[in-house]
Amino acid sequence: MSPLEEPLRIGVLGAARISGRSIVAPAATLGHRLVAVAARDRRRAEAFAQEHGVERVVGSYADLIADPEVDVVYNPLPNGLHGPWNIRALQAGKHVLSEKPSASNAEEAAAVGEAVRKAGTTFMEAFHYLFHPVTQRLLAIAESGELGRIEHIATVVAIPPPSDADPRWSLALAGGAMMDLGCYGLHAQRMMGRFAGGPPELVSARAGIHRDLTDVDEWLNAELAFPGGATGSARCHMAYGEVEMTLRIVGTEGEAVAHNFVLPHMDDRLSITTRSGSRVETLGERSSYTYQLEAFASAVRMGTPLPIDSDDAVSNMRLIDACYQAAGMPPRPASAH
Repeated sequence: MSPLEEPLRIGVLGAARISGRSIVAPAATLGHRLVAVAARDRRRAEAFAQEHGVERVVGSYADLIADPEVDVVYNPLPNGLHGPWNIRALQAGKHVLSEKPSASNAEEAAAVGEAVRKAGTTFMEAFHYLFHPVTQRLLAIAESGELGRIEHIATVVAIPPPSDADPRWSLALAGGAMMDLGCYGLHAQRMMGRFAGGPPELVSARAGIHRDLTDVDEWLNAELAFPGGATGSARCHMAYGEVEMTLRIVGTEGEAVAHNFVLPHMDDRLSITTRSGSRVETLGERSSYTYQLEAFASAVRMGTPLPIDSDDAVSNMRLIDACYQAAGMPPRPASAH
């Protein structure tokens, strides 16, 4: 086996529940190795390793990052711990796949970007939806002109409420609906903006706090404007009655809707309506996380360009920060942990 064909050797920070579907299953599908895991509670790390076939448990996050057998660090820690541990992993010369958002605010995202430039390794924020055929097909339809001139882009990302103890409700850990959910909507707006004259600018934002948690947003609605004259609405809600994750593009000649753009393998429908009629395309139930790891591995092993990088992560965080400020809330603080 040539070095370009060798499996990635992945180390996992923490024992987060998302890791089962976001890294464990894709690694198994693609033949990559999970060589190490570390968690604050070693017993949790041991249970995670046993359940998911991780080769070793190491004593700390720092030990995992220093491990010479780890090529790639996967970071699914709470939001506020993304930036600091991404920087430390990059400084150790590792490739990094970070859950989104990759930092607590734009200033910290820029520090991650500087660490990427110094390390010369591969870094990506895990916006896995972008790699699925649903998103790729939607981009192709928008580019084709079938919808005419783009007039409006709408994203809704909403889920039922996590428990009150969930770190996504912690300001100190950079929590809130915009950080956990709205980052997807803003990112999709920016990706689709290439067909609306360029990235959007924020017009206004409103938010509501979660119970008595000052500055922790339960929901946030942002209104956007694109250089070509189109408008955008990005809505997120972390205490909603159901799961809704839609992306709608409206043009002068028709519209297209991805019914679950965040998790397209859960609902792979793309509905297109134009003056010539309506149709539904189904784009496949292979996991978006598998497509993502496939692309990331190709970048690490063969230098294949990725569609997003640390500069993209900074741009997304600037828009997130702007939304918080416009809604009367501060950007999320850098973690003191």
